[in-house]
Amino acid sequence: MKKHLLGYVAIALVCMMVGSTMTLVQQPTAQAEENTVVVTSPFTAAIAEVRSSVVGVNNYQNVRYSNGGNSYGLDDFFDSFGFGSFGGYGGYGNGYGNGYGSNRGIEEKVQEVLAGTGSGVVVGEGYVLTNFHVVEDASRLEISVKEEGKEEPTTYASTLVAYDENLDVAVIYAPELKLTPVKLGNSDSLLVGDWAICIGNPLSEEFTGTVTVGIVSALDRAVSSTNYDKYGRKETITNTMIQTDAAINSGNSGGGMFSVTGELMGIPTLKYTGSVYSGASIEGIGMCIPINAAKPLIEDVLKNNLTQNVSETASAAEDTTNNSLVGKPRMGVSVSNINPNYSLVLQGLIPKGVLVNEVDAGSPAEAAGIQPGDIIVDVEDTVITNNDEINAIIRTKTVGDALQVKVYRAEGMLELMEQDTINAEDVPDGEYVDLEVVLAIVDQVKQ
Repeated sequence: MKKHLLGYVAIALVCMMVGSTMTLVQQPTAQAEENTVVVTSPFTAAIAEVRSSVVGVNNYQNVRYSNGGNSYGLDDFFDSFGFGSFGGYGGYGNGYGNGYGSNRGIEEKVQEVLAGTGSGVVVGEGYVLTNFHVVEDASRLEISVKEEGKEEPTTYASTLVAYDENLDVAVIYAPELKLTPVKLGNSDSLLVGDWAICIGNPLSEEFTGTVTVGIVSALDRAVSSTNYDKYGRKETITNTMIQTDAAINSGNSGGGMFSVTGELMGIPTLKYTGSVYSGASIEGIGMCIPINAAKPLIEDVLKNNLTQNVSETASAAEDTTNNSLVGKPRMGVSVSNINPNYSLVLQGLIPKGVLVNEVDAGSPAEAAGIQPGDIIVDVEDTVITNNDEINAIIRTKTVGDALQVKVYRAEGMLELMEQDTINAEDVPDGEYVDLEVVLAIVDQVKQ
């Protein structure tokens, strides 16, 4: 009996020891799980706060092409591969249309195509900050938002309301967009080594909301680029950038570079590649525009609540026309067209436009400050390449209307243009000047 009792006691002790051992084995696991919750990513909270405020920006443009009615089925061929109409590729469409279809008659068509995509960040109710090069030359802009539970993105019609071409920033407005604006940080407070969180849409909708992380590699990087402005003049622009090693790819342009506190610190705009430095292999060098540089434009838009409406603007322009008044208003200048094949124009040393030869005494042009030698390049936000374009605009105006005129002014331009041979180094550097000309009947104001 005692032996049986001792056996039961032994079994009970063994069970207690096994239970204790199991408890001891489980405790480190529970402790490990607890540590995993505590040690989390320093980026998670910031990304969750701002990711939904980064959107896609679609740039649609009108492309002219010729359709010669060829029997080669090129349109159908490209349609079958998802490229859309073959004519959308302007150069190829014109080449094949004029070549193969010339005997059948050429019909010129205009087709709207998706010319490019980029990213943007919501900075106000309905207002989106992006790069100027993302929206440049758009006939129509569209904001794209990928929402949870939807296969296709939701799109919102938008308009360009403000931009700084040299800085490469722009603000577009979509009245139906109701996303939360991000907080603007202070990019002057950044230090080399700070975290940089970049969010954007590389490769358009395929990788919407992609997050990449790196550090601020350098500050105050002077980045220069040489291009032609919209008036045809070559210019070199130098901007100060934030350098980061966070991955920036095609489509990231216009997105956001955020701090770990979720503040917008920069706008991704440029990635260096191997082609930049004679084929050298380059990785991890991306550039962002400091948000402080873009703040004046953003603040101006939000303060003045700019909400440009294209149809309203067009109607207002039509309303100013009054054909019942007698007399034709003029600026009071004698001009000559600049040949677009002129060597100085082809080299980008002077812009395309109309050269002012003389300014009538007492004329609206004189009162506005137009000078002989000025090159008129823009009237009422219309690029000018010949005098007929100026006259067409003036015919829609009446006496007393104010005409917004932009001229290019360089010292000694009139004398320079009269020379038979001009060396590039002799061409002075000039500047664009904005003037307001109040139209009048010139014969009545002449002394």
